[in-house]
Amino acid sequence: MFRRTFWFTAGAAAGVWATTKVNRKIQQLTPESLAAQAAGRAVDAGHRLREFALDVRAGMIQREEELGEALGTSTPPGTELPAQRARPALGGPARGPRAAHPNRPHTSYNRNEDH
Repeated sequence: MFRRTFWFTAGAAAGVWATTKVNRKIQQLTPESLAAQAAGRAVDAGHRLREFALDVRAGMIQREEELGEALGTSTPPGTELPAQRARPALGGPARGPRAAHPNRPHTSYNRNEDH
């Protein structure tokens, strides 16, 4: 008698435990829950990526300072670089697509062009 009661109770407890476990897993696999998990992981990945980029930038600055000191080219703080010079035009006046050669008329091979 006690043996049957024990196994009946053990089976009922296992059934309740399994049902609860399955229901929790089903709840985790709903589209809303999956979307929330994906969004949370994306935000976490973004934070880690930002921290990595900041670490890389700090390392670059430190290494540039070390190289500047080693080469003797380190600029004192507050010194700014000169403005960039304008580049001279190469090869004279710019030619457009219609003035490819002065003695030849322009012929378009573009099939999409209106005729």
